[in-house]
Amino acid sequence: MIVAFCGHSDYAGNPTDEKKILNILEKEIQDKPVEFFLGGYGGFDKFSHCCAKKYKSRHKNARIVLITPYLPTRNMSDQERENFDLLLYPPLESIPPRYAIVQRNKWIVSQADLIIAYVKNSFGGAYAMYRYAQKQNKTIYNIVP
Repeated sequence: MIVAFCGHSDYAGNPTDEKKILNILEKEIQDKPVEFFLGGYGGFDKFSHCCAKKYKSRHKNARIVLITPYLPTRNMSDQERENFDLLLYPPLESIPPRYAIVQRNKWIVSQADLIIAYVKNSFGGAYAMYRYAQKQNKTIYNIVP
């Protein structure tokens, strides 16, 4: 199973949302192996990473995967690399750099079985990814209160 996250870069986490996400993960994943696909940019990605780590600490069949829109990733520190079990670069070689994040997000949605979102604005990259996931008939939980 692949779980992806999408949300606003200005998001600041809180215990209520963490509990919501962990409850969704327990309910949807059960005992299946899971990979968490993360984009690595902004507030919601950082918060999602924390939730994925917490889930993984209780379920050994989980992996945290950074999906990078750019190569090379050598600008990442060793500490940043250690936060992930795997770094993955989707087939974006022919995509101009200014469109790489949008195309990476579409690729993530195409791979995902479940999307957990925090999307309250009707503009921006998180919203575009959310709308694309809806059009692809993905299972989506938007945790906005």
